[in-house]
Amino acid sequence: MFKKGDFVVYGSTGVCEVLDVTTMDLEGIPEDKLYYILKPYHREGSEIFAPVDNQRKVIREIIPESQAKELLKELPNLEPFQIPSEKFREDSYKKCVRGCCCKEMMKMMKTLHQKKLYRLAKGKHFPSTDERYLRIVEENLFNEMAFSLKTKREKISKYVYDHMKETVMA
Repeated sequence: MFKKGDFVVYGSTGVCEVLDVTTMDLEGIPEDKLYYILKPYHREGSEIFAPVDNQRKVIREIIPESQAKELLKELPNLEPFQIPSEKFREDSYKKCVRGCCCKEMMKMMKTLHQKKLYRLAKGKHFPSTDERYLRIVEENLFNEMAFSLKTKREKISKYVYDHMKETVMA
């Protein structure tokens, strides 16, 4: 269980600070049910109330610095993100984002970025669904890695995209 002051990754929301662990005084909610009060790291003025025993959303520790550095080193050699069926690609994107696995999100971001460059070079548009999920994984991944590496999000973004230029889709 996390404690007040911890920073965690909460589902597709991304990095959050645990403001408190408490019960809720609301009708229909058991008096002993514990909730995290979470404050999204890059969103002022919002709070999330998440059950401590939530089975539907991932809540996990932030990626350690050593793991973040290793993932950045692996970037040029990461395998493409696998989409079992093009018909259900958005479901694959949602599953990846909800799973909160940095490596899978990095694969997805790299694959979508390469697809975007390829399509634009051919004079084709980049699908809005792909664009939306590219932005979501960038936001979550860059914020978490910047937090873990104690640097700015822009520095992570620049590093990642500079290293992805070397591996553009054929």
